[in-house]
Amino acid sequence: MIGILGGMGTQAGLDFCNKLAILNRGKIDQEYPLFILYNKSNIPGRPESIGVQTKNLSNKSSNNTSKKKYNDVLKSLLHGCKLLEKNKCKFIVIPCNTAHYWLDDLQKKINIPIVNMPKEVFKFTKKNCKKNSKIGLLATEGTLKTGVYDKIFNKDYNLVNPSQNLQKKSVNKAIKLVKMGNVKAAAKAIQPAINELTKIKCRKIILGCTELPIAIFAFKSFNNIRSSKIFLDPNLILAHSTMAKHRG
Repeated sequence: MIGILGGMGTQAGLDFCNKLAILNRGKIDQEYPLFILYNKSNIPGRPESIGVQTKNLSNKSSNNTSKKKYNDVLKSLLHGCKLLEKNKCKFIVIPCNTAHYWLDDLQKKINIPIVNMPKEVFKFTKKNCKKNSKIGLLATEGTLKTGVYDKIFNKDYNLVNPSQNLQKKSVNKAIKLVKMGNVKAAAKAIQPAINELTKIKCRKIILGCTELPIAIFAFKSFNNIRSSKIFLDPNLILAHSTMAKHRG
């Protein structure tokens, strides 16, 4: 049994489940994987819960607030993972990139493995992109701030982010629009950030927020997603890794 902790956001979790099902297309019902999706949409906002820690005593109050926000998210994620664990899941996947900032602390409290999405994206990239290539990263400000991808990629690749202006006006806007259900507007909003990264010759672009593949591929076929020469879709990569682990 596969455990899926979703709700971050809801459409992103459903997109992951859909890709998991499509990878098994053509089989009878009984050959599809067993999984439980816990759409835990009441987890506190991840980007908003990431604060900058400081050793300055004058900022003790700020540090305490940041720590509380961090622990609030951790507690909620833990509740979701415990439910999946109690329901006999063999491992857990979390189709949210920013949530992986809490992964190490979360895994310490869970007795079943949690698949590391950014690491799976890195493994895929190593097989498909030359070392030291320039790789674009479109993600939430929380994912960028915490270095969820940088920590894994920086030794082998040159990760590049959009300008701060486009981060706010293009990337953040597109993510918000998908969460609101306005996918058509999100597809239009994300295009300037994509254009900037392709203009500076990024070999690949990681769609490092699980809302972004929805915006970019919403009006295209699944074959377009699989055959994309530039976009790396963490949800699709995670779906492949999930099936490999499930079968293994």
